[in-house]
Amino acid sequence: MNQSKRHIDWQRILDELAEEVPAARFDAWIRPVHAEVEDQTLILSVPSRFFLDNLKDHHEQSIRKKVQQYFSDDVSIEFRVNPNLVPDHTPDEQPDETRSGQVDGFIDSRFTFANFVVGPSNEFCHAACRAVADTPGTIYNPLYIYGGVGLGKTHLINAVANQLLARNNFKIAYRTSERFTNELIYAIRNGTTQQFRDRYRQVDVLIIDDVQFIAGKASTQEEFFHTFNALYELQKQIILTSDRPPREMNHLQDRLKSRFGSGLVADIQPPAFETRKAILNSKSELAGIELPEDVTTLLASRISTNVRELEGALTRLTAHATLTGHHINMDFARRVLRDLLHEEVRAVSVEDIQKHVASYYNIRLQDMRSKKRTRNVAFPRQVAMYCSKHLTSLSLPEIGEAFGGRDHTTVLYAVRRIDKEMQENDAFEDEVERMLQLLRN
Repeated sequence: MNQSKRHIDWQRILDELAEEVPAARFDAWIRPVHAEVEDQTLILSVPSRFFLDNLKDHHEQSIRKKVQQYFSDDVSIEFRVNPNLVPDHTPDEQPDETRSGQVDGFIDSRFTFANFVVGPSNEFCHAACRAVADTPGTIYNPLYIYGGVGLGKTHLINAVANQLLARNNFKIAYRTSERFTNELIYAIRNGTTQQFRDRYRQVDVLIIDDVQFIAGKASTQEEFFHTFNALYELQKQIILTSDRPPREMNHLQDRLKSRFGSGLVADIQPPAFETRKAILNSKSELAGIELPEDVTTLLASRISTNVRELEGALTRLTAHATLTGHHINMDFARRVLRDLLHEEVRAVSVEDIQKHVASYYNIRLQDMRSKKRTRNVAFPRQVAMYCSKHLTSLSLPEIGEAFGGRDHTTVLYAVRRIDKEMQENDAFEDEVERMLQLLRN
């Protein structure tokens, strides 16, 4: 089998996997894989160890089945990590140099309509943005989006820009109001005001994020008013975001309030509980993380007003699990996200821990402080030290003192040993996690 034929076969495998694997997971974990053939080996390269572990854990078996089906039996598979790997552009993507010729500012290519979770709180705004992306400058001009921090305004306006860029014929200027103001100040100081005006009036789409910050800035409002009018008269699309509706923007000129409200004003409200759960499920699937249903429910119920904070909680939880090797479960989530979940944790003393652990392992309480080193005593003592480290604010020397005057290095050894045992033994990890949960409650 020649190398060209093998390349075609790999594409065929990709096409079939795309039908079997959820789209978000396929795009995140399978599409970026770089495939090549050396001798009789199919080499699949990915950019990081984390990426490789996820690919092998969730998709290696499916890939091997497809390879056996379309490659000859003597072809082996080798997985590699290549940190310098740059993903190939898919047919519907544009190279960066093409985008750079169309974009004045930064458009985040990660934010698309496809990965925006729609719910009752944002469906109207989402529909408006889709309509603008389909027919810019003709309806809903200007489009004015307002809502609180972290609700998805920036995601939506980037999604509009990305869809327009995919059509390869729109020039877009994307600015925060702060940057627009700073550029104007620079132009005034350097006598380049005309160049500043020309720069903005030659675009097809002008997007200003957080436009509320031009309020109270007389020169910026004056210049923006004329830029707005020039683009509007040419039927160029204007998209604005703010944290409040136009009529509530204090220290904003009435003529700008009128212009801002002359198109479509759409608001985004905090997402409902089911939408928050859908967001978590979507983000965790994209990241290749299996989030238990009870953890999803916990996060969605406790973090209710800010999507960005919800995503931040998931990122923190994922990072802790990845770096420590722990499985994500209810107790782990409560411990890692205690500050975000606003949970009150009962004060636990070392003596409480010693009593509970001694009872669990059926040893005497005084054995916790004794000099005995037999396994039936030493191991429960190490578990109790581990729990003391995680449930109290005591230092290692203070914990050692509570266990019969032991040195802090003994406590450190115990904590590391229990950590290692938990990583290697799922049943033991569950046992310790249940113990921690009982002690907290």
